[in-house]
Amino acid sequence: MTGFNQEKLDSFLGKMVGDLGAIATGAGVLLGDRLGLFKAMRENGRCTAEALASRTGTQERLVREWLSGQAAAGYIEYDKDTDQFYLTPEQELVFADEESPAFMAGAFEVLSTLWLDEEKVRHAFKSGKGVGWHEHSNCLFRGTERFFRPGYNANLVSSWLPALDGVVEKLEQGAAVADVGCGHGASTILMAKAFPKSRFTGFDYHGPSVERAREAAAEAGVSANTTFEVASAKSYSGRYDLVAFFDCLHDMGDPAGAAGHVRRSLKKDGTWMIVEPFAHDQLADNLNPVGRVYYTASTFVCTPASLSQEVGLGLGAQAGETRLREVIKAGGFTRIRRAAETPFNMVLEARP
Repeated sequence: MTGFNQEKLDSFLGKMVGDLGAIATGAGVLLGDRLGLFKAMRENGRCTAEALASRTGTQERLVREWLSGQAAAGYIEYDKDTDQFYLTPEQELVFADEESPAFMAGAFEVLSTLWLDEEKVRHAFKSGKGVGWHEHSNCLFRGTERFFRPGYNANLVSSWLPALDGVVEKLEQGAAVADVGCGHGASTILMAKAFPKSRFTGFDYHGPSVERAREAAAEAGVSANTTFEVASAKSYSGRYDLVAFFDCLHDMGDPAGAAGHVRRSLKKDGTWMIVEPFAHDQLADNLNPVGRVYYTASTFVCTPASLSQEVGLGLGAQAGETRLREVIKAGGFTRIRRAAETPFNMVLEARP
């Protein structure tokens, strides 16, 4: 074979080894998360494979192999002098603390669905019919809630809601709020805890997610001011001071139709908060590590979900602000601004 540069090939193969290692290690993160290995390491500090296996009721030889793989990835640490493994404080925040704003173990649960549902998505590429959210493996629903919750914990009450004009004051006094596409209810419950005088209703078309949201609300002690109902973004009922869409507008087949329904459901001085994955308008500007994750997730989940519905616009998770604004304006909104942003999200405020 001719026409290639050996040095560039070697460099590219080195990248492949790194990527294959990341994929393999990711499966190990999912395994350790589900077996409680990370949390046991956090609770008990430095430990041998034997000690960790004893504490978690697992098989020592397998635990040692798992620990070795995670240490090779730099996800945990190894002390060769004592033959002990441990988590640094930073690694604890990422893998063992569910309430940490840096918790990432849930992301690996989300990404597992890409492999599990590859065949369904492959058929969608051929048929063009898409794959509905509800057609995915169950790990997508739980993983999505665990992946997004840390970001909501870190930003929703402290910065996103205060960035909206006059919304916090309404919530403190007592407002009616709809959380559309609420999933397992993490965002709804977080707001309900922070603003007990307001009334929150979470809507999602996926029945099992609504059932889980109701259970989570009871566990969190917010059932008094929180309810969850099965309804789509174009069929939910009620009149609201605030309607919130968290990371779901781009998944909808008819986002402009959903925007129109929001417009009709808002009170005269109401606000629509749209939280979407962060993206620039131009593809070239999104070719970075965050864009890599979002484009791939969008290929397997977001865009097929949109294509499976009416209209099937297929915005995708990297739509960018310009395209989002077009959809929002199509719903009858005239005042739109970017209120806040993080490396992972942008928050748009829309008013009639």
